[in-house]
Amino acid sequence: MSTRVVTAHVPNDLAKRLDGLAARLDRPRGWVVKEAIAAYVALEQERHERTLEALAEVDKGETVDHADIETWATGLNKPAKRKRSA
Repeated sequence: MSTRVVTAHVPNDLAKRLDGLAARLDRPRGWVVKEAIAAYVALEQERHERTLEALAEVDKGETVDHADIETWATGLNKPAKRKRSA
């Protein structure tokens, strides 16, 4: 796998926390940074894909009426009814 150097300036307190994490994990700082970036990029990619899926649903008219959502949300505050044991 080819690699590329990427440089970033981070606040001192974040750099200190990064150093502490690397020491605690017994891993190089670069490994921790690479893992963090990979996780963030994957999360943002997932968010982007879900947003595109949601927009496609809206374009197809697959929506829920606001009043239906309000009714559902109001029901969340009510305690669930329990069945009596025989």
